Amino acid sequence: MVMDSGVFEIVLLAMIAAVILFRLYTVLGRRTGHEPPPQDSFRLSPPGKVPAVGDKTLPAPARPALIAASSDPLSRALEEIHAADRKFNIDEFLAGARHAYEEIVTAFASGNRTTLKPLLSKEVYAAFDSVIVARESNKQKVTFTFVGFKDVKAIHAAMKGRVADITVSFTSQSVSATHDANDAMIDGDSKSVREVTDIWSFERDTRSNDPNWTVVATSGADA
Repeated sequence: MVMDSGVFEIVLLAMIAAVILFRLYTVLGRRTGHEPPPQDSFRLSPPGKVPAVGDKTLPAPARPALIAASSDPLSRALEEIHAADRKFNIDEFLAGARHAYEEIVTAFASGNRTTLKPLLSKEVYAAFDSVIVARESNKQKVTFTFVGFKDVKAIHAAMKGRVADITVSFTSQSVSATHDANDAMIDGDSKSVREVTDIWSFERDTRSNDPNWTVVATSGADA
């Protein structure tokens, strides 16, 4: 029996397709349902519309999951502060806190009220000023040299309404001595490095245009 040319072409194409499918099967294999999902390690935020510059109606990019998913109370509180102020960054804050601490303790030792006043709350400034007044009344002089930090870390944070509060532990080293009116040393040691741990609390209104934080509480003890 002579095969019709149209039927012959169909059979030939089917054979070619079968060969191609067989080759694909041998190269790619079969899906068993246990393959790992495709990797997407570079995605930091859900897919969707990319916000245009200045478009404040769209959600901000997602924060890294390491903090957002943490069960640690401090991390959660810092995330709340960031939600209230998108410019907040804990590393930048601690760098500023280190600078403020050194500036404040140095100004306190020298009795520099001009430097102290804008950095401290009214209550903390009043406490510092009372000590400065007492030293001045007794004609006492403090020699002070800041050596450096051994450790600086945030130990507590909270949002109080729109006010952010962060408590920082400073472990620092310095050389300090107090002399009386006759230049006799009455406190400290002008030749020895002293290590001190101070616990300071900083506050800032997250809606304020002023980026500076204010020291609202201080306590300390020798390390």
